[in-house]
Amino acid sequence: MTGMGYLLLLGAIASEVAATTAMKYSEGFSRLVPSVLTVLGYVVSFGLLARTLKTVSIGTVYAIWSGVGTAAIAAIGVAFMGEGMTAVKAAGIALIIIGVVVLNLGGAH
Repeated sequence: MTGMGYLLLLGAIASEVAATTAMKYSEGFSRLVPSVLTVLGYVVSFGLLARTLKTVSIGTVYAIWSGVGTAAIAAIGVAFMGEGMTAVKAAGIALIIIGVVVLNLGGAH
């Protein structure tokens, strides 16, 4: 994966995480500002994903995007939204991160 590919993917992940976090505060899309931030975040995320897919394989991109995004949202839930952290949840997050690392070390192209 090229350096630009990583930057685009990082932006896509950040946008998706921001959109998902805003969705929590949209109260079922009944609050305008968080609802608009949700939609904009996903539009930006998918746009950056599309750009990333020009140079990186879809399997690698989607695994990293979904895995890192899921782990980040779980961490945000624990750190800022009062969600509990159990050993099982921590193990699940660790497995996601390990899976992304193994995928990249395995040379998935």
